[in-house]
Amino acid sequence: MLIGYLRPYQDDLHCHHQLEQLQQYPCDQYVTEEHASAKKRIALEQVIQALQPEDTLVVTKIFALADSTRHLAELLDQITKQQAYLVSIQEEIDTHTVEGKAFYNNVHALLHFQSDIVSEHTKRGMYEAKERGVKVGRPRKLDDNVRRAIQMYESQQYTLAQIRDETGISKSTLYRYLEN
Repeated sequence: MLIGYLRPYQDDLHCHHQLEQLQQYPCDQYVTEEHASAKKRIALEQVIQALQPEDTLVVTKIFALADSTRHLAELLDQITKQQAYLVSIQEEIDTHTVEGKAFYNNVHALLHFQSDIVSEHTKRGMYEAKERGVKVGRPRKLDDNVRRAIQMYESQQYTLAQIRDETGISKSTLYRYLEN
């Protein structure tokens, strides 16, 4: 089954342009998202869950489907898990083909690349801040709750679970304060 998916976005708020393009690709069913919100993609979630093996989800362009590289990778994973396919008309992507399968791998490679970039920038920023003498991370402050947790621990009358339940201080946080 061919399922056309449409989502409103700024250049096509009423999905007229998308529908024109999708009608050139003979879909058995059209599903239109009610709004452009990235958070409430109810129709998309329902379509993905309902995909059967050999079904094909058709979009006019990848942007109509996903809001980020990570979102696209997650959707591709779900579509693949359902043993279904994706076609994007403007980008000429068809996951039935060898090139389309390579697209899946490329998206995941780009996702890892983006993660590496963010991680490297974060590490570099933290290193440079430390070099300037700036303390990085959450500032430690000894509050009454932490003092109470330390007293409970040192009294040896309470288990770590009891200390956590009573004060809300986790075992790792308590040990971190005890090391200082």
